[in-house]
Amino acid sequence: MEIRRCLLGAALLLASHGAWAKKVDLDYHVRLLPQSGQAEVRLTLADGAAVRSLDFDLGKEAVYSDFKADGAWQLQAGARRGLWQPEAGVSSLSYRVQLNHALKNAGYDSRITAQWALFRGDDLVPAARLDQQDGTELVARLVFELPGDWKSVETPWPRIGKQRFRIDNPSRLFDRPTGWMLAGNLGSRRTRLGETEVTVAGPQGQGLRRMDTLTLLTFVWPQLQSVFPRNPPKLLLVGARDQLWRGTRAGYHSIYLNSNRPLVNENGSSPLLRELVRVFAQVNDQERSDWIGEGLAEYYGIELLRRAGGITEDRYQAVQARLARQGEKVTTLRGEQITDAGVARAVLLLQALDREIRLHTHNQRSLDDVTQGLMRLNSVSTAEFIQLSENVLGRGSEVLDTKLLR
Repeated sequence: MEIRRCLLGAALLLASHGAWAKKVDLDYHVRLLPQSGQAEVRLTLADGAAVRSLDFDLGKEAVYSDFKADGAWQLQAGARRGLWQPEAGVSSLSYRVQLNHALKNAGYDSRITAQWALFRGDDLVPAARLDQQDGTELVARLVFELPGDWKSVETPWPRIGKQRFRIDNPSRLFDRPTGWMLAGNLGSRRTRLGETEVTVAGPQGQGLRRMDTLTLLTFVWPQLQSVFPRNPPKLLLVGARDQLWRGTRAGYHSIYLNSNRPLVNENGSSPLLRELVRVFAQVNDQERSDWIGEGLAEYYGIELLRRAGGITEDRYQAVQARLARQGEKVTTLRGEQITDAGVARAVLLLQALDREIRLHTHNQRSLDDVTQGLMRLNSVSTAEFIQLSENVLGRGSEVLDTKLLR
């Protein structure tokens, strides 16, 4: 009885931790500077004594500059890391970050112009290791200061006021603004799909097909939810075209898509749905197993459209023939980065695995069950993928007993 009382007391103590923890405000103030291609960022702690240090990963490129800090600031490891030790009381760190990021012969994947800015929140505040006092909880907010004639800003975080957002990611100790963001004179379309507020936004005159995008999302959403039982409170899709990278890329609860790219390619795949799968699945592969995340994203990018009735059987068979041609010379799927041909071969492997599972479980289970198992893992290797698949299958997998995975 005494042991039970002690355990109950410990459980109540843990449950009440959030209530008694000392809450300290962490405010991010971002001023966009089109004339210099930068943003000025200021982090302000309401009580610097609550944080012993923030150790920032500044990356290899000289993106961040002009650091000014209350307390101690040190550049380390060849200026690739920066250590901030705030002083007691209200304490701030400010710096500038380059928002124009050009890819080699591929346009910009982050850009600020005189009329708009499209960028990643991950770049505004670099990743950091937080060392804080016990019993402290940081309450993070983000506010933007826009150029005089700019009207609005969109982020994947909940809005709490004009140009203000609440940053709260339970999976991270250090809450920082992440995901795709867009500011300027924007055109936006909004709807609610399931429990998720969906916004499609682009700068005026940049050709983003907002209603087409919302229509496709509405069309496939029931199928998406049946495979990936997640309900993010907000999903933001942003896009433009001028000098931007001609691709599609997922971020935290957000997706970037170039306005010139089709929502569904002539070959039957959908770049938008592929990145939507990444947002929902959040599969993190390890140990030279890039084929898992890339293969699943492409597999479901095709499969969700098929299940929703967007692909006829004739077109689906044409997709199959294209995948077979593209992946026929692939001899292994293992590696840190998989090629387009490897992705095609991975999709064929996953399709075969789905058929095998359905056959031996009399259509009671499928690759969807494997995928939902992956969603509960922090990371996955090829060996773990095989083990999970065989648990779902209830026997050894003939499909996965292949040289492609060795």
